Amino acid sequence: MLKDKLNLVPELPGCYLMHNKKDEIIYVGKAKKLKRRLSSYFNREHTGKTKKLVSEITDFEYIVTSSEKEALVLELNLIKKYDPKYNILLRDDKTYPYIELTKEKYPRLLVVRNINLKKHKHKRIYGPYPNVYAARKTVNLLNRIYPLRKCANLPKEVCLYYHIHECLGYCEKSIPQETVDNLVNEIIDFLNGNYDNVLNKIREEMINASENLNYEKAKELKELIDYINITLVKQKVDLHDNIDRDIFGYYVDKGYISFQVFFLRGGKLVERDSHIRPIVGEETEEVEEFVSRFYEKDNIKPKEILIPIVLEKEKEILSSVLDINVIIPKKGEKKKLLDMATNNAKISLEKNFELIQRNEDRTILANEELGRILNIESLNRIEIFDNSNIFGSFNVSGMIVFENGKPNKNEYRKFNITDQKNDDFHTMKEVIYRRYFRLLKEHKSMPDLIIVDGGKSQITAANEVMNDLNLKIPICGLVKNNKHRTSDLMDQNYNIINIDRKGNVFHLLTRMQDEVHNYTINYHRQIRSKGSLESVLDNIPGIGPRRKKALIKKYGSLKKIKELDITELESILPKETAKNLYNFLQDYK
Repeated sequence: MLKDKLNLVPELPGCYLMHNKKDEIIYVGKAKKLKRRLSSYFNREHTGKTKKLVSEITDFEYIVTSSEKEALVLELNLIKKYDPKYNILLRDDKTYPYIELTKEKYPRLLVVRNINLKKHKHKRIYGPYPNVYAARKTVNLLNRIYPLRKCANLPKEVCLYYHIHECLGYCEKSIPQETVDNLVNEIIDFLNGNYDNVLNKIREEMINASENLNYEKAKELKELIDYINITLVKQKVDLHDNIDRDIFGYYVDKGYISFQVFFLRGGKLVERDSHIRPIVGEETEEVEEFVSRFYEKDNIKPKEILIPIVLEKEKEILSSVLDINVIIPKKGEKKKLLDMATNNAKISLEKNFELIQRNEDRTILANEELGRILNIESLNRIEIFDNSNIFGSFNVSGMIVFENGKPNKNEYRKFNITDQKNDDFHTMKEVIYRRYFRLLKEHKSMPDLIIVDGGKSQITAANEVMNDLNLKIPICGLVKNNKHRTSDLMDQNYNIINIDRKGNVFHLLTRMQDEVHNYTINYHRQIRSKGSLESVLDNIPGIGPRRKKALIKKYGSLKKIKELDITELESILPKETAKNLYNFLQDYK
């Protein structure tokens, strides 16, 4: 059938969408010649992830476009719309943290991630940084050296930062604008990669500490100097043109593609980051998709990017779609930079390959093996449920989601159970019904497998709801031993499934059970804490519904209110009411 359909595909540019047996779109690609590209999937042998993709394809559709540029734009939009399994497989789509020096009267240094790309040109934004730790470390370093404002809102009087000389006391003191401007200019200089002023300041402070026999502080300052020299002053190339540019190098081996991205800011190499993922499409397609999607997640575009020669034919299209100057360097310093990025991509893949393989064995391959054990042809999404009702109070449930062997925390859900009885059977019925009736009502995709944290009783509850809703979703139960550890997997017919206790599948199931248990018990603690607080406040004369609501909103837990002294309580409550609450809490266990 597919081969007959291939005969009708034109040799024109466009996008194609691959479907599985559930009619879900599992891969989106683009091609200069649709017929040739689609034929390559079905008329040749494949390995790795491409082989797995082809094995799941039951149908395809295509959209013809008037140009290759239009095909690239359409591909990006289709991937955003459908989020296909094989387009996002092992891809992190990072949003990089940046450092912002605010343009307030008294500026602050902030680590920001979700940037409004339309307004960022009107802000002082520096980066990107490969991880939030590096950004925070730099902010902490600058805040220690330069006495900037630290508070989001100016308090009425100076705080601890003023007394330890890390703030000029902007809330009380009159600070000359010239002083503030000097601080700002030196910080901007540092964030642009010129570290001399900061190093000189630290050296001077270190010498003073040493001369005053404060050797502990001198040692600490020496470590700061080492941090700047080793971690920050690391650029090997300075193009001396003050142009912001990103350089994309890549390397392919053993079914994986490794990318290394160099960030040049102010002409200097200041940061780099790596990405490794399995290859699904052709090499050129993978590189083009990576570069074209790199700036989707609020990552600020530089003025120029350097790309490898493999994208020579795609250069003009990328430049037009990204609205960036795109260069393929063939000699000189820029070519050296590109070669350096490529070499680093190779080193990163070689260094991390065993770790990546081990991780895939524990996640994706273990998930596929679980599918074979349960006779589920395509096991992608698993939803796992657990209940928590310690001593029969504050009855709650939690649901977590694993996709291709990895947790998808954006899909986790909490359920506050309406029937507050210590009854796991009816609790499970309620939560399963609420979850899947809603999915039916909203016409959303169902999971490939449901796992309940429990044995026969929990499975029976889930089976009854599935029958009532006329849904055919496989159900399993995770049975624990007397030590409350994962012991067995039970199918929906109450048969124990034999699984190697030392194998990756068993360890995957254990991770799922631990994850759903921890998620649910944490939610239970939150609810119980708020419930205890409400019940305590109900016993205090002078605290009505409005004050109770305000206290719960401000402090959130009984523990935090118990930490307040009588003076603090009197600042938010009438004196007599504060005294009643304080005395009650002293006797409350």
